[in-house]
Amino acid sequence: MRPSTSLGTSETDGKVIFTSGATEATNLALKGAAWAAPANRRKVVTLATEHACVLDTVQWLGRNGFDAVIVPVGADGLADLQRIADAVDDRTAIVAAMLVNNEIGVIQPVAEIGRLAQEAGALFLCDAVQGFGRISIPGADLIAVSAHKIHGPKGIGALWVRKDVTLEPLMHGGAQEAGIRSGTLSPALCAGFGAAAALADQRLEADRAHVLELWDIARAKLQDWDVNGSTEHRYYGNLNARLPGLDAARLIADVRGVAFSAGSACASGSGRPSHVLKAIGLSDAEARSSIRLGFGRYTTQAELTEALDLILAAADRQKVLA
Repeated sequence: MRPSTSLGTSETDGKVIFTSGATEATNLALKGAAWAAPANRRKVVTLATEHACVLDTVQWLGRNGFDAVIVPVGADGLADLQRIADAVDDRTAIVAAMLVNNEIGVIQPVAEIGRLAQEAGALFLCDAVQGFGRISIPGADLIAVSAHKIHGPKGIGALWVRKDVTLEPLMHGGAQEAGIRSGTLSPALCAGFGAAAALADQRLEADRAHVLELWDIARAKLQDWDVNGSTEHRYYGNLNARLPGLDAARLIADVRGVAFSAGSACASGSGRPSHVLKAIGLSDAEARSSIRLGFGRYTTQAELTEALDLILAAADRQKVLA
C-alpha cells in the first residue's frame, strides 16, 4: 500500500482538529474519549513502549477512576496480539498504539490492534506522529500527528476524529474546532503544516528510497553493533543500536558535532534508562550502551558517513581508555 499524508481517510469520514502538537492531540483523544465513554466502560489499554504523552495520560486516567492496562511487548518491540486481545473487553473505552516507535523505529501491527479494539466496541487511537508522511496509516477512530516531524513548523499538530466519535473537550471557552478545542489558532502555523504535508506527499517515494540508502550506510558502518528492535518491521530512518561496554552519555559528550541521543528527546536529562529499551528486555547497562540515530530527507550520505566516523572513533577511544 502506498503511504500517504491523507491519514487514509476522506473528508466525509471525519474531521481534523488542530492542536498545539501531538502531546495535546493524544491527551485530547485519551481523556476526551474516556470522559465521554459510557459508565460501564472504564478501562484504557496501551503498550509499554508508547510515547510518554500516551503512557503518562493512561496512568493519569488510572489514578482517576479508570483501569489502566499497559501491555508488554516482545524483545523485538512488537506487540503480542493475543495479550492485547486478552486485555481488551467490553469494559474498554479506548485502546492506544503507536504506528512507528519514536525510539526504536518499530512498526506496530496497528491495523490488527485497531480491529481488536473495535470488535470489543472500544475506540482506537493511533499515534501516527513518526509514521505520518512516511508509511501508510491504517484506519483508526482517532489519529494524532505533528507538523515538525515532517519538517513543518513546531507548535502545531492535529487530531483526526472519525465521524460519530464523541470527545469531551480538555479546554472550554470559545468553542473553536467544532467545540472540541477552544482557543485561537495561528493561521501561519496551520498553513505551514499544510505546506509541509503537501511536500511530504509529493516526495514520498523519493524520501523512502533516500532513507533506505542511508540505512544501508549506517548498518554497514555499525556492523559490530546490535540493533534494538525488529530489523524487519521498522521505519528505516531510525536506528537504535548498542555496543557492549559503551558509555552512551560519555559518547554524546565526546561527539559534540553530531546530533544523536541515548533516548527520546522528551526523556533527555532524566538520567533514567529509556523505558522503551527496558520494555524490550534490555538491562540498565545495555540501555545505557545504546544510541539513537535519526536521518531523513535533508541528511546527505556524506554527512551521515562523517557523523558515523566520528561516533566510531570516539567509541574506539573509550575501549582504549577502559
